Amino acid sequence: MTSEDFIKALVGLDEEKALELARERIEKGDDPLKILEDMRKAADKIGKKFEDGEYFVSDLILTGEIFNEIMEMLKPLIKKKKVKRKGKVVAGTVEGDIHDIGKNIVIALLEAEGFEVIDIGVDQPPEAFIEAIKKHKPDIVSLSGLLTEAIESMKNTIDAIKEAGLRDKVKIIVGGGRTNEEVKEYTEADEWADDAATGVKKMKKLIGAD
Repeated sequence: MTSEDFIKALVGLDEEKALELARERIEKGDDPLKILEDMRKAADKIGKKFEDGEYFVSDLILTGEIFNEIMEMLKPLIKKKKVKRKGKVVAGTVEGDIHDIGKNIVIALLEAEGFEVIDIGVDQPPEAFIEAIKKHKPDIVSLSGLLTEAIESMKNTIDAIKEAGLRDKVKIIVGGGRTNEEVKEYTEADEWADDAATGVKKMKKLIGAD
């Protein structure tokens, strides 16, 4: 059994095989972060299939169910007994994107590191992020998206946060398989990450908690 087998089962939406391989990896002591990274790779491939018209919304829903089952297995392994509280994060998937896989992986890692996380869900318009900032007063806002079209939604969200007069009150990170330095500059975010572990490291650095 290899990482490639696990990724192939996830991309093929073979729930039984994917869960079986996840259990095997956990039982043999695989690093949970490596399992999460393989899940991210699979999510990127699934997102590409969706954009190419090979997969449909029903496939994305099934993907989310499979990933969430594996996340439940991994959570006990990535949670630490006692961690110092580091800060507060509002996390959500931007408008037009219903993927919650990457977001959920990031949230699990953030909580393990001592962050308080407010998850506002998927397909969230700019107004939802603005309301969450006003209500929760987070240190960081994490904008997630797997699809290429999510980049424009990220920019619209950050523009709306600026117009609401809240931009200087929060750090913003954009995340997902289509993000890069160019996307960070285009959206005018403070940081970007295309994998969960890097995203958490960058968020810690943004608020001086690394």
